[in-house]
Amino acid sequence: MSGHCHDEHGGHDHDHSEHDHSNDITPALQSGLYQQIDFDRVTTLNEAVPNSGTMVLKKEWPQRLDLEPDLHSDVDEQLLMHVPFVAQIKLHALLIRTSDSPNAPRKLKLFRNRENIDFSTATELSPTQSLGIPRNSEVTELPLNRAHWNGTTSITLFFEDNHSDGEEDVTILSYLGFKGEFLALNREPVSVLYEAAANPSDHVAIQGLTRMGSRSMPGQ
Repeated sequence: MSGHCHDEHGGHDHDHSEHDHSNDITPALQSGLYQQIDFDRVTTLNEAVPNSGTMVLKKEWPQRLDLEPDLHSDVDEQLLMHVPFVAQIKLHALLIRTSDSPNAPRKLKLFRNRENIDFSTATELSPTQSLGIPRNSEVTELPLNRAHWNGTTSITLFFEDNHSDGEEDVTILSYLGFKGEFLALNREPVSVLYEAAANPSDHVAIQGLTRMGSRSMPGQ
């Protein structure tokens, strides 16, 4: 339960016969911001296996459905992950894979550009945005309120509970990625989203991705 003590040391397919663009969408989903994560400075509190939070973040899009490595919470259902970036980010969405089980995280609080948040602070502090995470064995896209995520240099994710209603002390997730734009030094903003107003018939389905609605999630 959350009352336990935490260890804080812790593309396109145009049907052209000569070529196929169906794989073009893959880097648009994750690779751009993947390269902007400062993996050496990622921290995860209450992880059962040291460095497992970082290993989940290091999964690239082709490994999104792999069961391992995964991230398990340790003494209770809560997890606190701090993810710094090496550029200024405008976040558009999170990509997350959990499971269709009671161990899937349910409530997620997000904090922008906050350093040294512990569990007590995360519980009491008003988040930049709150999200509800569904039970789902596919990758789920969780849209963010973009107005809140300009100039992001780090994001802290507080997985507050899971879908067990207090029956399970272990929270599990196996994939986490980010979508948006980044501004590198002396460069123009780079978008890693495919066009927002694309014709749906002009795109192939993406295996292993479930999109939540384009409307804001609760708590925005």
